[in-house]
Amino acid sequence: MKQLIACYLIPVCFCLAVYTGASAQQSPKIFRAVAFIKGEHDEAHISFMKEGNAWFRRQAELFSFVYDTTTNWDNLNDSFLAKYDVVLFPDARPEKETQRLAFRHYIEAGGGWMGFHFAAFALTPSDFPQDWDWYHREFLGSGSYVSNTWRPTAAVLKIEDRNPFGPDSLPSRISSAPNEWYRWELDLRKNKSIRILASIDTSSFPLGTGPKKWEIWTSGYYPVVWRNTKYNMIYFNMGHNDIDYEGGTNKTLSYTFANEAQSRLILQALLSIGQKGAGRHSGH
Repeated sequence: MKQLIACYLIPVCFCLAVYTGASAQQSPKIFRAVAFIKGEHDEAHISFMKEGNAWFRRQAELFSFVYDTTTNWDNLNDSFLAKYDVVLFPDARPEKETQRLAFRHYIEAGGGWMGFHFAAFALTPSDFPQDWDWYHREFLGSGSYVSNTWRPTAAVLKIEDRNPFGPDSLPSRISSAPNEWYRWELDLRKNKSIRILASIDTSSFPLGTGPKKWEIWTSGYYPVVWRNTKYNMIYFNMGHNDIDYEGGTNKTLSYTFANEAQSRLILQALLSIGQKGAGRHSGH
C-alpha cells in the first residue's frame, strides 16, 4: 500500500515500470546517486543535511535507486564519479581545484547534479569567495550571493513550469517549508539557458521577520528553483531549517522535507535527473 500511495508523486507509467512484478528492493537499481557532505557550517545546514540523508534513503528504498554519501571531497575524481549518475551537494561546494575540474568534467559528460541552498553560496570577501566563475556564473547562472531574508519563514511559491518532468503536473502555487531565502547578483530571467521552475509569489510579502529591515523582503522577483538547460541539473534554494539559536538549545524548529508539495518536486527532479544521468552510459 505504501508503494501505491507513493506512485502519485511521479508519472504512472514510471511507477508501473518500477513496481510491476517485483518490490522496489528486488528491482534493478535505476540509477546511482551520491551526496557530498561537509556538515560543519551552521547548525541549520547540518540539521537539513541530516534530515535530507534520512529522506533520500527512504526514497531510494521506495523507488529503487542507490543513495550513497561521502564526506571525502577528494572523491570528486573521475574514477569515483564514474560509478554514479547523480551528484548531490546538500550543504557545500568543492574548494580544491582538482575537485572542481573533476566535477566540471563529470557534468559536461552528462552526469546529473542536484544542489541545495548553501551549495550556491559565494561572497567576496568571505570564507566562501566567488572564485569559480564556471560554477557560479555559467553552471548555476546566479553569480554571487547578495542578501537573504531572516528569520527562516515559509513562503508561497509560484510554480512557473507546472510540468517540468512529465505528465504529473504541479499546482500553480505551493506553500514551502520555512527557509532562509537568498537573493542573487545576476537576473536569471535574462539567461536563455536558465529555466526557472519556482519563484517567490508576491502574496508572500513581507517575507521574513527581521529584526533588521533589509532581512525583510517587501517586493521584487526571487527565483528559488531552476535548471540550466545546457546541463542535467537542478538547484533548490531550500535547505536551511529553523533553529532555536536564541534559546540556546540549537533545537530544530522546522523540517524541510516535512513539506509534502515541496518534497514532491524534489523527488520528481531527482528521478528525472537520475534516469537521464544513467542513460548517458547507453547513449540514450
